[in-house]
Amino acid sequence: MTEVAFHFGAPDKLAYACRLLRKAAGSGASIVLVADSETLQFLDSALWGVSSTDFVPHCLLGADLDIQRKSPVVLAPSVDGVALARDVLVNLGQLIPTGFESFKRVIEIVSTQESDRQLARDRWKQYAKGGFTIVRHDLQLKGAT
Repeated sequence: MTEVAFHFGAPDKLAYACRLLRKAAGSGASIVLVADSETLQFLDSALWGVSSTDFVPHCLLGADLDIQRKSPVVLAPSVDGVALARDVLVNLGQLIPTGFESFKRVIEIVSTQESDRQLARDRWKQYAKGGFTIVRHDLQLKGAT
């Protein structure tokens, strides 16, 4: 069954996503990140300069299949159309992505904004209702922001 983890308390959700993608890709995981088109465009640029010495190899969904195959991270507006099996789904969207069950792991990144936290609570309830075990990571307690 898919493992679901909520990472709560990211003061800068996109910067945290970049660091998370860097770490996950560095460990050999294959990842799909789902977000709206504006966020995907931002991340497409940001992942080229995560730090002064490296970048996170990635592509946008719709890139040539060979490029997708070689990229540890695929940035997509939805899981639909992702042709290759991936290990991890990172959700920056407001809703649970359709097809999340095909991933070994789902990571929900949640900011400190109340509106984002409320949407995350709703997603949590939906996952729990579906019988998924949920792990909570409080980033502010861990100092991982």
